[in-house]
Amino acid sequence: MKLLLDTNIVIHREASTIVKAEIGPLFRWLDKLKYQKCIHPLTVQEIEKHGNKKVKRSFAIKLDSYYQLKTLAPIHGEVQELMDRVDKNENDIIDSNLLNEVYCQRVDFLLTEDRKAHRKAKELGIDDRVYTIDGFLEKITAENPSLVDYKILAVQKEHFGNINIQDPFFDSFREDYPGFDSWFNRKADETAYICRSDENLLAFLYLKIESETENYSDISPMFPKMKRLKIGTFKVSLNGFKLGERFLKIVFDNAIQFKVDEIYVTIYDRSIGQVRLITLLEEWGFSKYGTKSSTGGEELVYVRNFYKRYEKASPKLTYPFYPRKDVNFFLVAIWPAYCIFRSVCPPHYRRFDPPCG
Repeated sequence: MKLLLDTNIVIHREASTIVKAEIGPLFRWLDKLKYQKCIHPLTVQEIEKHGNKKVKRSFAIKLDSYYQLKTLAPIHGEVQELMDRVDKNENDIIDSNLLNEVYCQRVDFLLTEDRKAHRKAKELGIDDRVYTIDGFLEKITAENPSLVDYKILAVQKEHFGNINIQDPFFDSFREDYPGFDSWFNRKADETAYICRSDENLLAFLYLKIESETENYSDISPMFPKMKRLKIGTFKVSLNGFKLGERFLKIVFDNAIQFKVDEIYVTIYDRSIGQVRLITLLEEWGFSKYGTKSSTGGEELVYVRNFYKRYEKASPKLTYPFYPRKDVNFFLVAIWPAYCIFRSVCPPHYRRFDPPCG
């Protein structure tokens, strides 16, 4: 299988200053399953434009471990039409060239964190072969269950004081928030939700209830008065087990328990992981509200209204509030062969074959 890697994936993997531990599981899976890791000549050209000669030399050596496509497919008419219509800059054109290799079936899959590239893939009808890191991990773990270590799925509550602050998992927080260690230590007796694998953190979530008297002078535009649940600290490593959605379920459970009117989070969009998290939040009903002045710069503010309502066309946007009982809706389809409830399903569910409701 040929997997074409976008420039953002290669840089995420190889650049010494921005390498994240979360990229490791992806490349371990690719090696285990013997995927051919491919790069486009345009990716090489992009990296060669780097202004630092030392960095360029370092990358030149590292790129030898990837297979560079030796021939390129002519731009297909459908791809060219899309390029003429939506591409605005050099980065857009490069993404379209990568998508063309998928469209023409020169490679099996494309891995990219570029959201515009995913939108274009959907227009071309090849979105089932264009993945984010997390989406691809989900795919290969689902296809190879015998190779999966499910011990990492356990989520637990733990006091800050019992969590190893020196875990590399927290390095990104230290980069973004000066004084992070001091803040963390002051929270020693408070609790957070975590997920570990072999004593290493995979996910961390800290929640805070805020009353109508909370001071929001650093948020623009300023919040109106209401009871809120703040997602204070939230990070999930890429692993393919949908831990992000599992932790959002915890967020929504707390919102119900404490009867809040709104949920919000402040977040930067500097790294691949942060952009991916923003995308996940948007999928589950969060929308950009404004900005917050922070010690590390200006953060984005995303909010989720928590009044009881439902969106029939997109149930995720208003989860956990469900439509009326007389309205059928489906979040996850189950193939009949794997449905343990099939024998007791109502007849109008059993007719979906495949998949059943």
